[in-house]
Amino acid sequence: MRNRQVQSIALGGVLAGLAVVFLSLGTLLPGTTYVCPLLCLLLCKVVYEKCGAKLAWTWYAAVALLGLLLSPDKEAAGVFLALGSYPIVKPVFEKSRLRWLWKLLFFNVLSIGLYWVLISLMGLEVEGDTVEAQRILLLVLLALGNATFLVTDFLLTTLDKRYFHRKKA
Repeated sequence: MRNRQVQSIALGGVLAGLAVVFLSLGTLLPGTTYVCPLLCLLLCKVVYEKCGAKLAWTWYAAVALLGLLLSPDKEAAGVFLALGSYPIVKPVFEKSRLRWLWKLLFFNVLSIGLYWVLISLMGLEVEGDTVEAQRILLLVLLALGNATFLVTDFLLTTLDKRYFHRKKA
């Protein structure tokens, strides 16, 4: 029992370090501001499945805090802060008959809240000549975010079926 706990903590620590590295890569590689947090979601899924929900919540909090403190790309760290808990709460949504509604509500409320904080409190600049152009760009970003979220959900479900919950023959 004790050996299993030590293995879980070690795995969580190594994957947390890797997740912080992923969040920091957002500034080195152009266009990875949104890809890097999604890679961290996959790591969170591994921690959740291998170590349990309690350690996964601790892992998520540690990576979110370290990402905000150490990552030069605050937007990527913010995206992980907002959406990084999804692999942990996804099983709760899966039990509901309205699971797609809950999933999309989760994504949209947290994404809109994140960008409200980034724009109004932290001064994130939105490219666009006019206020109307900025609003259109934000709506396009939200629509593309929803599409990406649905693909990510499909990826997490496929990962779950193929690797974590195989039926033994």
